[in-house]
Amino acid sequence: MLRIHFTGDDLARVRMAVRPDVLWETILSFHRLRERRRVLVFGEWRSEARARLNGETRLIAPLVPQRGYFPDFLTPPEGGCGLDAGLEAVRATPPARLHSELALAASGRGGLPVLPGPLAALAEGGSEPLARLVGGLRGYYRAAVEPYWPHIQARVEAERAVRGRALLDGGAGELLDSLPPVLRWRAPVLEADYPVERELHLDGRGLLLQPSFFCRGNPVVYRDTTLPPVLVYPAVHSCAPAFGETGGPSLGRLVGHTRSAILQAIRFGCTTSELARRAGVSLASASQHAAVLREAGLVVTLRHGNAVLHTLTPLGAALLRGGATAEAAG
Repeated sequence: MLRIHFTGDDLARVRMAVRPDVLWETILSFHRLRERRRVLVFGEWRSEARARLNGETRLIAPLVPQRGYFPDFLTPPEGGCGLDAGLEAVRATPPARLHSELALAASGRGGLPVLPGPLAALAEGGSEPLARLVGGLRGYYRAAVEPYWPHIQARVEAERAVRGRALLDGGAGELLDSLPPVLRWRAPVLEADYPVERELHLDGRGLLLQPSFFCRGNPVVYRDTTLPPVLVYPAVHSCAPAFGETGGPSLGRLVGHTRSAILQAIRFGCTTSELARRAGVSLASASQHAAVLREAGLVVTLRHGNAVLHTLTPLGAALLRGGATAEAAG
């Protein structure tokens, strides 16, 4: 069982990640790549990713077991700022931390008194082994994660919209209570099933909630409790293929492909800047398309501070469902 203990100060400092974390998605996708479950959801992605990989898994596999602990230094907070920032933080890991976390990873595989070859070279802290690891992580991300990044980003932004509404409706307690069923809010403790017994006392530092596309089953926290507290948890999925399309060409023929993409991007709620990013258009174009859809009764727009939040009306949602249904029938 994992138990995260909150104080009043911690509740005031609960926050949602603003975007997916590239390194958490990279490492957790590596778990999905090697598992045999969830064939319907991830089977096609596995086939496509494996076809693009070129030996990168040999560099990552010694560090990331199929279950259990993997070193915290692989997923630094800087991963939330993008791939380059995250990998530079990995490259800058102090030698003492490398050695202690790699020794801990090795002990979880039988308590080996001496680190196995690949881990021993990395634990020395030399620039060459670290450079090889960084190159392997970059190559793996390019092959297995980057081609799907817009979809991953949309899912995480949709998760932010849902949790944001819970926060507005009932505060931090409502937000924590709205998290997926793998997490249980029993104030002042957030609980989850976990492979080991773990007590995390936030002690006024707050908690970053990081929804993850590739996280499945149990949430994940750092083992080192002195690191900035982050809870990585599964973004809500359907049972459909992970990267399936919504709407289809039939909707595009009706309203135009760009406006179809705009409508699909709004389906879970988003701001204008998020809409532009999801649909791959300029901010001005996103605003113009949203205005047309709003005038047609498909979208409603609410102002919140300096931003606006777009959501679908029942008519807009029905139009999306109709496009998906027509495509399936075709």
